[in-house]
Amino acid sequence: MKSKTKMIAATLLGMAVSFPVAAQEKTEASVGADLVSGYIWRGNDCGGVSIQPTLSVARSGFSLTAWGSAGFNSEDTKEVDLTASYTIGGLKLAVTDYWFNQSLTGSGMKKNKYFDYGAHTTAHVFEGTIGYNFGLLALSWNTNFAGADYAKADRDRAYSTYIEAVAPFRLGELDFAAEIGFTPWEGMYADKFNVTNIGLKATKTIRITDTFTVPAFGKVVVNPYTEGAYFVFGLSL
Repeated sequence: MKSKTKMIAATLLGMAVSFPVAAQEKTEASVGADLVSGYIWRGNDCGGVSIQPTLSVARSGFSLTAWGSAGFNSEDTKEVDLTASYTIGGLKLAVTDYWFNQSLTGSGMKKNKYFDYGAHTTAHVFEGTIGYNFGLLALSWNTNFAGADYAKADRDRAYSTYIEAVAPFRLGELDFAAEIGFTPWEGMYADKFNVTNIGLKATKTIRITDTFTVPAFGKVVVNPYTEGAYFVFGLSL
């Protein structure tokens, strides 16, 4: 009888301890948008002035995020990205589906269909990411593993890869992030090993009224491979 009583007491104690933890778990959702003077991604010029909305839902380390970009110029390519990720501690694992509404062909621009997943016709690009945030430094490895990835001369998939290191720091009243990214082999970023992105981003909150503020950022980017240089300003809403 005593052993049964102890078992019941232990069960009740376990429920009492675990319930508050479970009760604290909640689903978080957010929606927002960035207005940028230019769409620069991993050192590449992807468009002019753009609005870039985002919607995300997260729970227990798992998250689903939808992100898009639409240029103010009607000729700009529109983009829709879906990302599923899991974060535990500093480790992050993610899979992203990139899609672009049009692509350049030998005869001009081609309109792409979103639900076309054909092996040789799809405009979707699927990327796997593994990253770790050490606090003073965040590292990530990103590789295209399926879809409309860059093809080499022999038509083999390039498995285009981008590796990046980001170091945040604070100087004066601004939050900074210095980044460097490179590709280890031939792919969509370069024709061989090359540094394709060196950037410095500064973020500050602009006070509009006593109760209304808007986060703003400025970012300087150079691409040693293409010899391109960019200065982007953005507002986060």
